[in-house]
Amino acid sequence: MEGNFFGLIFISLAVIFVFGLLVALLSRYKKCPSDKILVKYGLVGSDATGIKSAKCIHGGATLVWPVIQAYEYLDLTPISIEVNLQNALSKQNIRIDVPSRFTVGISTEPDVMQNAAERLLGLKLAEIQELAKDIIFGQLRLVVATMDIEEINTDRDKFLEEVSHNVESELKKIGLRLINVNVTDISDESGYIDALGKEAASKAVNDAKISVAQKTRDGSIGEAQAVMDQRVQVADANAIAVEGENQSKIKVAESDATRREMEAIANKRAIAAEKIQQAKALEESYVAEREAEVARAELEKATAEADQLVQAQIDKQRIEIAAEAEAERIRRQAKGDADAIYMKLEAEARGINEMLMKQAEGFKALVEAAGDADAAMKLMIVDKLPELIEKQVEAIKNIKIDKVTVWDNLGGEDGTTNTAKFVSGMMKSVPPLNELFGMAGLNIPSYLGKAQEETDLTVENEN
Repeated sequence: MEGNFFGLIFISLAVIFVFGLLVALLSRYKKCPSDKILVKYGLVGSDATGIKSAKCIHGGATLVWPVIQAYEYLDLTPISIEVNLQNALSKQNIRIDVPSRFTVGISTEPDVMQNAAERLLGLKLAEIQELAKDIIFGQLRLVVATMDIEEINTDRDKFLEEVSHNVESELKKIGLRLINVNVTDISDESGYIDALGKEAASKAVNDAKISVAQKTRDGSIGEAQAVMDQRVQVADANAIAVEGENQSKIKVAESDATRREMEAIANKRAIAAEKIQQAKALEESYVAEREAEVARAELEKATAEADQLVQAQIDKQRIEIAAEAEAERIRRQAKGDADAIYMKLEAEARGINEMLMKQAEGFKALVEAAGDADAAMKLMIVDKLPELIEKQVEAIKNIKIDKVTVWDNLGGEDGTTNTAKFVSGMMKSVPPLNELFGMAGLNIPSYLGKAQEETDLTVENEN
């Protein structure tokens, strides 16, 4: 019984020891909040550089062994530091005041956290703030000394970049990081910055005046151009109804003219703007007034040129349309004359063809009636014989003999008088009827008489 009692006591003590040890271990297991850094120091191990003085944990948890280790927290809450730098000497040896506000905080980068654990652990917020303020003052003076006032005043991005780079590199040495820099109005005792501001304001006013004058000029030129385009397009629409090809050529010419005009205006505007930018503030106001006058003169000139150009285009189109109409009339008249001549010749050809066809039909009928072509030919010649005799008579019809004087000795060789021979010779100058038949390849019919050869033979026979 006694042995069992001691056994139970031993077991109870062992359980209590184990439970107490477990509770102690759990109580030494520390969790790190998200807005803090857990710094465990003491015997925390070593690395390649040697024994570590502390171990920083951001997020998560770790076991802090009793006796050999301890822990503290570093607050990550941002710290706002007002830095009113006064009488800082700039690069131009002009002293300026730079009121600013810096926001810093403990960094969560591993190496920088280690610096914070070594240099800021145990310090109060005010002490950390004062330490950072001293570092910021020194670096801010250094940056101001390397820059001109114009750079600091106008190029704030460059100034803040330089300040951030220098300040943050120094703050990291004590475990801090720069969160934000806000520089308010910079001033100086000599009034140099105020003068720069007044100069910039004057330049802005002059630039505004120049811009207004340029916009007015552009608007006036654009309005004149729009009116010109409208009138040209109306004229184009009327001309398209007459001749599309000529209108397309006119449009191409107008487009080239407009492009050259706009290029000239753009080049002139660019040159004028470049010269204006190089002038001083007072000179720019005078130049703006002069540009306004030039714009007005250009507007009047552009309006006059637009009117002249439109009128010239209309006159040109009117002349071209009249010329095309006259040419078309001449072409149509010539075509009508040619058609009339063609129809006349065609009618004549049809008449001749019809006449020849009728003659051919008549010849065919005549040949059939006569029995052969030779007989038909003889009948045709006989039919035309009166006309042939008429042509012979016509040959001597118009011969006028007022009188004939004959000295006749009344003695011829054959007993014929000379007067009779004269009359007989004159009658023989007319081709006899039998010769006409001979020319046609015919023999004179017997009832019209006998040929001369036959008569002569008959006379000889009788003799």
